[in-house]
Amino acid sequence: MHYWVRASPSDFGGPHPQPRSGHTAVNIGKSKIIVFGGLVDKKFLNDISVYDIENKLWFQPECTGSGSEGQTGPSPRAFHIAISIDCHMFVFGGRLDIWQWSELTSFGDLPSPRDFAAASAIGNHKIVMYGGWDGKKWLSDVFVLDTISLEWTELAVTGTLPPPRCGHTATMVEKRLLVYGGRGGGGPIMGDLWALKGLIEEDNEAPGWTQLKLPGQAPSSRCGHTVTSGGHYLLMFGGHGTGGWLSRYDVYYNDCVVLDRVSVQWRRLATNIEAPSARAYHSMTCIGSRYLLFGGFDGKVTYGDLWWLVPEDDPISNRLSASPSKVIHESQDASMANDFRSETKENHEEGSAISELQKRFDISVSFSGHGLQIVHESEDKEFLELASRMIRNRTFSNKEAAQALREHWRNSTPKSIPLKEIGLLLRDYQRLISRHHLAEFGSNLQSAESGFSEKDTYRFFHITNASQLRMSDIPNLLTEYKQLPLD
Repeated sequence: MHYWVRASPSDFGGPHPQPRSGHTAVNIGKSKIIVFGGLVDKKFLNDISVYDIENKLWFQPECTGSGSEGQTGPSPRAFHIAISIDCHMFVFGGRLDIWQWSELTSFGDLPSPRDFAAASAIGNHKIVMYGGWDGKKWLSDVFVLDTISLEWTELAVTGTLPPPRCGHTATMVEKRLLVYGGRGGGGPIMGDLWALKGLIEEDNEAPGWTQLKLPGQAPSSRCGHTVTSGGHYLLMFGGHGTGGWLSRYDVYYNDCVVLDRVSVQWRRLATNIEAPSARAYHSMTCIGSRYLLFGGFDGKVTYGDLWWLVPEDDPISNRLSASPSKVIHESQDASMANDFRSETKENHEEGSAISELQKRFDISVSFSGHGLQIVHESEDKEFLELASRMIRNRTFSNKEAAQALREHWRNSTPKSIPLKEIGLLLRDYQRLISRHHLAEFGSNLQSAESGFSEKDTYRFFHITNASQLRMSDIPNLLTEYKQLPLD
């Protein structure tokens, strides 16, 4: 179990970094975190904020240096890459406020200017960079920078190549570079995982890509997310994708998905309810067993909040109430994981709704990920009207009518269900999931921690409107619906 805890003023001294997105945050050894650049209100930044881990202090150092045009540091920029090697931070590319690219002081096979690329350190003196957007096209090239000689080398990779992309992540794990997601050529958001070998010279291994399809509950397609290495797993957080099949729109995430390096599979990380707002282009850094989240953008708001993600035995987690309403296991689809604040159908205040949720589980509540409402069937007029029309017997009670409609859907095929009923089917699917997996546990935290089992996917629990479904989703939705227990 891990807990999200909003950072308190007592956690840090000094001036906190201002809100931003598209910035970078890198660990320098185990003593400092450096936040650089980013974007806020259409203004590009080149300020540096340093967090001194031992002294719990933020400060802004006075930097010296000499660029080719007399500047003391990089031009303001966002969506660049920054990698730490020993006590140095290397910055490349990005989108600049003057819409020009800075002069490179390195040599060799110089990569083209780009933003939204991804990079990772190879050992203690090399950096590998993959992909990005050069202003005209998506890229799928691989470059290695020797940080001692400052020489770039383009890696000649044979065989199958991943589709070009930007906004992805690239993380070295052992001797492989793992690349996940991103926005591809033409604009689709991707959810594929690739591994690149041949980066370690001593192994004399020919460079080559392999697409990985791992077991478990894989994250949804996304870009602008973060992947942070901690212990024996990689932690993915946030990002954005697209929803809808009639009209496409952005969907932002705040879920935690783990790639377990021991079992080599995806799994959801169990966290508490009060998670940070969904966002993309944020930063997540690892401090021992803790993670520190900063900034990001959700399509409307640029964030400047700081959040801890800590294991349950961390003293920071003691700030949270032990109330059962504070805990949920994120084994459902990644997109569901927004704040999970509860409210009544009439939009009562959050506190009273949570209190009511503890008393009974058949009321109208909202899992607020994107306005998702779980409405009891006694209040779902459209559902009851359809049930009454189907049975043509108004002497049935509402409960009997609802059960009859459910049995009808269980015996139906995807093609036999009219499209106008899909929205009602989706609502009932979400209602049954909520009732079975929450009311079943009540206030028993030990049982609730198991949440959704590993075999349960519930891919459509987060969907707020049937228009977000694709036609190809309907058979899968019906299959999952038929597997749900009735009252």
